[in-house]
Amino acid sequence: MTFFDDLFSCGVMAILRGMDPERTAMLAERAWDLGIDAVEVPIETPEAEPSLRAAIEAGARRGRPVGAGTVVGVEQLRTATDLGAAFTVAPGLDPELVRASELPHLPGVATPSEVQHARKLGLTWVKAFPAAVLGTGWFAAMGGPFPGMHFAATGGMNAHNAPDFLAAGASVVAVGSALEDPEQLPALAELIRRS
Repeated sequence: MTFFDDLFSCGVMAILRGMDPERTAMLAERAWDLGIDAVEVPIETPEAEPSLRAAIEAGARRGRPVGAGTVVGVEQLRTATDLGAAFTVAPGLDPELVRASELPHLPGVATPSEVQHARKLGLTWVKAFPAAVLGTGWFAAMGGPFPGMHFAATGGMNAHNAPDFLAAGASVVAVGSALEDPEQLPALAELIRRS
């Protein structure tokens, strides 16, 4: 079993983007309380790094791994590692980052060529982005030519459309704002319970 096989076993991950450190840590706690093991905090700018640090500190108290997202350069890889991230996530597929990452790395893909290249690099997990734009049919279509590849559906996911993407072949769906919506929380909990 790989790191991501274990991390994504509940079928849902949380992405906590653009929030202050206190709110990031609070929503990470909410995700863990719901049963979501995987929490990602994007660090597209240095201003986001304190939020990642806060989530990592909260995760350390609960024995939960936290990843750094929107990693597009080697310097961000180093930052993520230095802050104590457990994994990294990128919006696209960059072979240099795949090779340079000392942590489990989840690159983004949107085409069969990128999926094939990811497999050639030895990856079995990739992030399909932007999933809502790609649509459920994309996931169903990728299963045939790429058996053994696992897809994390990211971008435009919520508690209402997530079941359709899981049914189409996504192995995990990544939600963000759904964690802040009281109306979606019961649906998220039910989705996790069924996974």
